[in-house]
Amino acid sequence: MFRVMADSSETDKGDLECDISERNIENFMEALQVAGQLSADNVLQTLKLLEVKILNNEMETAQCQKVTDLIVNYLRTMKSEGELEEMCTAVLMALGSHFPGMVIAKLWDRLRVRNLPPRGLLVAVGKLSLCQDTARYIDATWEYILRILKMAQEEDDMLAICHVLYGLVISAQKHLDLGAEHEGVMDIRKEAVTIKAYQTLRVLFNRWSLKSKDKVTEQVLVIIGHLFYLIPPFKLKNQVNRLTRWLMILISTKVTPFYISQCIFQLVDALALSGCGGINLESQLENIIGMLFNQLTEKVNNSDSHSVLNHSLALRAFCILTKLYNDQVVFLIRKTMESKDPAKTVSALQVFMDVFQEVPQTEKLQSEVMHSIINVIQEDFKPVRKPLLNFIEMLGQHNYFALPQGDIIINYIIKLSQSDSSNEEDMGIMCFKILKMVSLPKLITLACEPSNTSAFVPLCKIATEMALKAWFLGQVPYLSGFHLRPTQFISPQKLMTHLVMFSRKPYREKEFGASSLRLLYTLHPITSLHPVIYSNVGQLWMKAIPQMLQILDDHTEKNLNQKEWEGRLLQFSSQSLVAIDDDNWLEHLIRVVLEKISYFSDDGEEKAFLYKLFGFTLRTSRKVSLVKMMLSSILQTAHEELQEREGIAVALSIVSMKHLTTVLDQLEVYSAILTDKDSSSILQLMKEHQQREWGLVCNTIYLSYSKIILESKGAIFTHLDAILALVLQHYHNCIVEKDKNLKLDYLNALTTLTNILSSQRKAFQFNFPHKLDIVNLMVELIKEEPPNFISSSIRQMAMNIVTDFRNLRPLLEIEERTELLRTCFKGVLSLPPRDVLRKEAARSKEAQAILDLFKETLESLLRLMETLIVEMPTRIQNCLELLDTWLNSQKDNERERAMWCTARILGFTAKMNNFKAEIEFTRLGRLVRLLAVRCQDPVDNICFLSSQAVYNLYCILLQQKQMGRKTQGLWEEEGKHEVYSANVFYNNTFEIAKAFAEYFTKIQLTTLVLTAMEGLTDSRAKVSLAAAQLMSGVMKERGRDMIKIEEVVEGILERLNLQLEPSTKEETLRAMCLLAGNNTHIVVPMLLNRPLPWDRTNLALWNVFGTRRETTINVLQLLIGILENLHSKEETREMAFQPVAVACALCEMLSGSLCQEAIQELYPRLLLAVLSHLYWVIEQNAPQKMVVYSKDGGPGSKSKPFDPTSCALEAVKLVLLAAAYDGVVTYANQHCCWDLLSCPKFYYIGIMDLTSNSWLPVSHPSGIVKNCEPAILHRILNLVRNLLYSFDDRRKILARTFYAQLLWHRSVAQTLGQDFSGNLIRWIKEPNLIMKEVGLRGISNLALHPGQSESLKSLVPFLRDFLKSEVRVTVQAVKSLRNIICHGQGEDTKVVFSSISKQLCPLINDERDQVRIAATAALGHMLYRVDKFKPGSTLRKEIYTFLVPLLLSFQDNNAEVVKACGGALTEWTKVIGWSSLTQMFQHTTLSDHMQVLEETCKYMVSTCKKQLLGELLSQNFGFLKSPWPFLRTAAVNFIGLITKKINMNNIHEDDVQLLQNALESMRNDPVESIQSLVNTTLKNINKYVNAGPIPTSRMSRLSINLFKVSGMKASERKKRLFKTVRRERDDEDSQKNKVWNWLQGPLNSLRSWHNARVKNTPLIVGDLHTTSTGSQVPNSKSPSEETEPVQKKVAPESL
Repeated sequence: MFRVMADSSETDKGDLECDISERNIENFMEALQVAGQLSADNVLQTLKLLEVKILNNEMETAQCQKVTDLIVNYLRTMKSEGELEEMCTAVLMALGSHFPGMVIAKLWDRLRVRNLPPRGLLVAVGKLSLCQDTARYIDATWEYILRILKMAQEEDDMLAICHVLYGLVISAQKHLDLGAEHEGVMDIRKEAVTIKAYQTLRVLFNRWSLKSKDKVTEQVLVIIGHLFYLIPPFKLKNQVNRLTRWLMILISTKVTPFYISQCIFQLVDALALSGCGGINLESQLENIIGMLFNQLTEKVNNSDSHSVLNHSLALRAFCILTKLYNDQVVFLIRKTMESKDPAKTVSALQVFMDVFQEVPQTEKLQSEVMHSIINVIQEDFKPVRKPLLNFIEMLGQHNYFALPQGDIIINYIIKLSQSDSSNEEDMGIMCFKILKMVSLPKLITLACEPSNTSAFVPLCKIATEMALKAWFLGQVPYLSGFHLRPTQFISPQKLMTHLVMFSRKPYREKEFGASSLRLLYTLHPITSLHPVIYSNVGQLWMKAIPQMLQILDDHTEKNLNQKEWEGRLLQFSSQSLVAIDDDNWLEHLIRVVLEKISYFSDDGEEKAFLYKLFGFTLRTSRKVSLVKMMLSSILQTAHEELQEREGIAVALSIVSMKHLTTVLDQLEVYSAILTDKDSSSILQLMKEHQQREWGLVCNTIYLSYSKIILESKGAIFTHLDAILALVLQHYHNCIVEKDKNLKLDYLNALTTLTNILSSQRKAFQFNFPHKLDIVNLMVELIKEEPPNFISSSIRQMAMNIVTDFRNLRPLLEIEERTELLRTCFKGVLSLPPRDVLRKEAARSKEAQAILDLFKETLESLLRLMETLIVEMPTRIQNCLELLDTWLNSQKDNERERAMWCTARILGFTAKMNNFKAEIEFTRLGRLVRLLAVRCQDPVDNICFLSSQAVYNLYCILLQQKQMGRKTQGLWEEEGKHEVYSANVFYNNTFEIAKAFAEYFTKIQLTTLVLTAMEGLTDSRAKVSLAAAQLMSGVMKERGRDMIKIEEVVEGILERLNLQLEPSTKEETLRAMCLLAGNNTHIVVPMLLNRPLPWDRTNLALWNVFGTRRETTINVLQLLIGILENLHSKEETREMAFQPVAVACALCEMLSGSLCQEAIQELYPRLLLAVLSHLYWVIEQNAPQKMVVYSKDGGPGSKSKPFDPTSCALEAVKLVLLAAAYDGVVTYANQHCCWDLLSCPKFYYIGIMDLTSNSWLPVSHPSGIVKNCEPAILHRILNLVRNLLYSFDDRRKILARTFYAQLLWHRSVAQTLGQDFSGNLIRWIKEPNLIMKEVGLRGISNLALHPGQSESLKSLVPFLRDFLKSEVRVTVQAVKSLRNIICHGQGEDTKVVFSSISKQLCPLINDERDQVRIAATAALGHMLYRVDKFKPGSTLRKEIYTFLVPLLLSFQDNNAEVVKACGGALTEWTKVIGWSSLTQMFQHTTLSDHMQVLEETCKYMVSTCKKQLLGELLSQNFGFLKSPWPFLRTAAVNFIGLITKKINMNNIHEDDVQLLQNALESMRNDPVESIQSLVNTTLKNINKYVNAGPIPTSRMSRLSINLFKVSGMKASERKKRLFKTVRRERDDEDSQKNKVWNWLQGPLNSLRSWHNARVKNTPLIVGDLHTTSTGSQVPNSKSPSEETEPVQKKVAPESL
């Protein structure tokens, strides 16, 4: 059965039904009752089959009852969950579809059981309750649910009960709604239903926790909502307060809004069905509406049905509440609408729109609504705008715009309709739609209001559209029709002016102009009905406006010519007025323009256009009286601002184009208020305002004259002299007090007129006699100004006015010109300094204003001077002469201003570039001297200005020179004027002298220097510095052309010894440096001949010689030549003075060298020269107290004295430092090279150390060879090569030492064409030990390079002989052999090592430390190299001979010896193969040398043959007689340690006696410690010899037993250490052979037996600690056998 059920999923439906027989069902039921018999999958599949069978009604009733009982019991017992529980519920549902009572009754068949029914059963009953046939079970089921309702605790149980409750409530409500006839179907009456519904609500509230967001709460909300319709209204009204509080709590827990909205709606709807909401609902109205608004603020998701329903249910609830409580709900909606929360405002607007139709439109409501809307508009939240527009549109439909506050709404709509990219497009459409509800006149009037400027374009478009629509309907919107209601709407003149003004900036907001023109075009037809306006106006507009629109379409804001466009608009306006031809209309329009002029106070361009519009409008009039009246009107308008005065002037100038005489007459009439006391309105003002008003009127009049001059095209010049006469009359007949302010106003106004006048070339053709009178007036005004203060711009403006009159006739005479300049110079240059002017000002702003005014006054003075120069270029000299007084003034400010004027005048003259008229500088020298001195003036700005003046003067002279050369037909010096600039001359007298030096002869140059020399001692620092710079410039530029050098040098030295200013002294020294660089052969010998030690002045001179490359090179070359020439001559007994002076000069020159490049250029030659000089000095043996040079130790410290030797050493150091080889000096300081160089005996050693370290194991290039570049090394090589065989021993030693050391560098050693080895061998063969050492050092260096070592191997026998020479020669010989072997490439390296090993071995224990260290270290390097070629047995035997000397020398207390021995022994163990000792030798120190010796002896006894030990002991005997105590002690310790480790019982008695005899000879050693050590060792040997037999090995015991069995006597087998008795050893060997032959047979049998018993068992033989396994027998010889010496000659290949 179970197999069938398990496979049922793979069959079709028909097969499934066949498989479920009654028998199978019975079996399934039986199995289901026993827990665990069926798997969950089998149960699930069988339940699916049962569901199908039940649904098909193929089971009997009894069978169904059994299945029902079984399923319910299974659910109760198994606690099924998930899909299995759902399947059980489905089977129950299938059963209930046929027998609902059968399933529902299972709820209460166990009433006494306290457990809840299975959840699956509850869910099934809940779903079945919704069916039509279950009505008769409602009462019983509900009653049971009420009982278990209190028991539910878990969420799943509560949800299951909710299923039942939902089914019961829905079923009961449905049957009650169907009417009384359906009520009887239920088993419960309506009254009982209401009771149970109320009880259920109470139980849910009291027993269930419904204050969190979960599914149970949501389901309870659904159930309660339906319960509202079942509960009696009076009881439901009592629960409103509680329900409201509960719902508010749920909202705070973020329950899904849909459930809240649905519950509220059902509550309100249920209460509304009763006809009255009740008191509680009214009291909770604010809370409920607040909750509804919260629900509405939730975002609507159209894809979520709950979200959509939430919004809909909330709105429906509002509608119901509005019907119940009209006023209260509207009040709360309005309150929410006026809140600060945009979301709530949006919701309130939406609700109000929904309920608006339900609200009666009373006046009170309209007022309240307008108030609320205005509040919302004032807040103007962006999210609110769109809903607000919808609401306003609805209000517009209800005629709300006609209300008193309707304009506020319209203005808000206009504001939103502005062209703003942030507004959404649909909002703009909505605004346009609303604005179309406004009337056309109102709309146009609103469009022209200034507050709506930003919305002008959309309003224009709407008005245009409405006008076109009116046209289409036959209602022509005449422009002239606006005059009918002028108080309500705009007048035609205002409208026309407004639209023209808006057209001025056509691309403002993209289409201001186009919108204005289109509206204007639309508002006026071709034929006008107005009695004044004729049809030609319409014709003009029909033609002109489309043309202007086309222009706007063809251009953009960037390429439209604004000036032309404004002109077109003005012409359009003027033509329109001509077409109108109505003076009344024209007058009205002019007054509108004047009104707008008064209105526009901020926008300058708009106001300026209005003034032009006024002019063009008035110009069209042919009525003179109207023109005069309007001119008088505009002259009477406000002119407080400059813009207003300019506008009046522009308007008058436009009118003057057709009414010039009228305009001039009106201006003359108007100007009478300036001079006529009887008629002037100025005097009617308060006194404090009279002068200002006079100035404003004057400014307006003169500004008008200037604009008329520009527009009149020459017609006014016939009236100009009369105007100038009026100008003088205005000042002389002024009706108010002429104080400073009035003068300023007058001059300011006059300046405006003269500026324009000076630009009119046609005016130059006329004669204006009153010009001279005005100039004289200006001079008088300047004289009247206070000389000690600048309080106004009167001086400035007066000079500007004179400047403006420059080209007007008649011109000024020379006397008048001189008087004018003198007056101006006095009035401007004599003013107090800027600081004084600033302090005299009351406030900081005033101070800055005064300073700015002073600057402008200077500029005006300059322009006046330039004007006079242009008139008469040849009079520049006179103009400059007038400034002499101020240039030589004792006041800084006067000198500065005068120099500023001088520089600007000369600069202006130089730029004129017109030298056809000769400009004479009769006192040029004086001028140049004065300017040059001023270049070092104490005031920095004077220096700057003077530099500009000098440069300008230089340019003038240069251009004059070029002009002269062109006149003579000579080539022009191209680019000469570009050599200098003002920046070059700034504060730099040196450059000034350089610039003018080319014009001087030799005698002039010398005289100039001698003259300038006198100024060095001037008390003024800047002047003395200028003199020094003048000298420097001349000497640098033309120093070689000077004469009287000795006189100049002596003069400079004399003045340097005086107290000069530091900067002057520095510049003088620089001049001396330049002189020495150009005249080295004269200056340097003069300085060298001065007595030593030199004073500070002489030292400063030599120091400065090292700061300029050219001078440094010239001086160094001379000094090097002196050192080379003097040292090469025959020496006298007394020390020569000049070389010592040269060394002192070098010390000072190089101590602060700034010319490293120059030093490096001469470095090799200079270095050799100073080193040679050092050798010469130390050989002179000069006294140390002889001071020849003192070096300044810095502030606060004493100077350091130097004798000739220390001075020469200092020179060597400074040469290296100056050449940037600091590392060489540092190395020399650390390795005492200077001490060696100071001693004649060790000088050559110092040279070696200075070039590279000869004491290190391998030549280390820490000196010159390492630090210098290869190119420098080759230069040194080329120099020393010529001195290798010099007759001068000093030079020869120096050259050869350098030569040998240079060979360390590969590039030098590989130089082609050099016989390095030949030279070195020749030096080695010389008897001089120094030469031998130098030659060997060269061989050592040469052997470092590939190829050289192989070629030098042939010298090994020759070099080997030097191993017994003097210490340093021996050391160098060892190093040479070491390098030859270490850098050898072939197998013959072993042969070379073998050939020198016997000579090298004694050196390890040599008495000389240097030799011992060098030999030991070299041995380590050699062994390392030999090991690379795998030495043979013969060579290994030779290497064994180094062991004892190394071990004994290792006991030395010299750390360097111990270190060298450690390295050598390390390499020795690697060659021999004693790897276990390698690590020990690598890390040895002085403190553990005895432990090292003990470990080595122990290892030797355990591994070496006795014969090898004997040989080592024999070699050790020789050290018992060493003169060094530490070697004797080490030899005794070696014997003691060997005898301690070896088995002395096995040693032959003769060998033991030999050991004892050797030690007995040491009993009387002079060192007591050695005697004690010998006695102890002898006692130990006796103890070892007399001790009992040492236990033997198994093999030994076996052989003894065999001897006993065989009856043979075993021999004692004593071993020999020494080869003293050969015969005894042979007899012993013969006896051993006999015994061995006899034992051969038994031993073979014994070996077989032993292999079978103890296979692979280690066997220890003797005390040597060697092991073997099993029957294995060693095949190779032991190390001792391999290394045992063989006394015969071997071939090289066996090494």
